[in-house]
Amino acid sequence: MSLLIGVAVAIPDPWGAELERWRAELGDPQAGAIPAHITVLPPTRVDPDDLESVAQHLLEAAGSVAPFEVRLRGTATFRPVSPVVFVALTSGISGCESLEAAVRRGPLARELDHPYHPHVTVAHDLPDEVLDRAERELAAYAAAFEVREVVLYAHESGAWHPRRAFPLGSAG
Repeated sequence: MSLLIGVAVAIPDPWGAELERWRAELGDPQAGAIPAHITVLPPTRVDPDDLESVAQHLLEAAGSVAPFEVRLRGTATFRPVSPVVFVALTSGISGCESLEAAVRRGPLARELDHPYHPHVTVAHDLPDEVLDRAERELAAYAAAFEVREVVLYAHESGAWHPRRAFPLGSAG
C-alpha cells in the first residue's frame, strides 16, 4: 500500500480562495479537490511507513531555504503540450526553484516528466474556449505574499489535504 503525497506552497487567503473560486467558476471538475498552490514536488507515491523520514527530510529541506516573496501577475499556458492555463510568477521563481531542489532529493528523489516551472494552475483539461477565457479574464491578475512555509499534502478521499507545514529558514 502506498500514499500519494505532494509538497507545495499554499497560496494564502484572500488570494488562495479567490483563485479557487475562479477555478470553480471556469468549471474545472478538480476545483474543490485541489487547493490553490505552487507545486514544489508533484504527486509522488510513498510508503506510509516512510512518512516520518519524509517529514524529517522536509523539515531539513525547508529549513535550508530562506523565506521569500512571491509576486503573481498575469496568465500563461502550457498549451499545446498540456491543456493548462496558469497565473504566472514574476517574482519568487528562484526561491521556488531552491525549495524544489532541496525537497526533491533523499527520500523524495525522483525524475520529473517536465522541467520544473513554478506556477498556479487555474484551469486544467477544459475545452479550448474555456482555457482561452481563463487566460483572457485573469490576464490582469496580481497578488504578492511572503512564503514562510511549505506544506505536505496527502491525496485522500479524492482530494488533496494538508498534512503538515514546514517553516522555511528563519521563519520557524
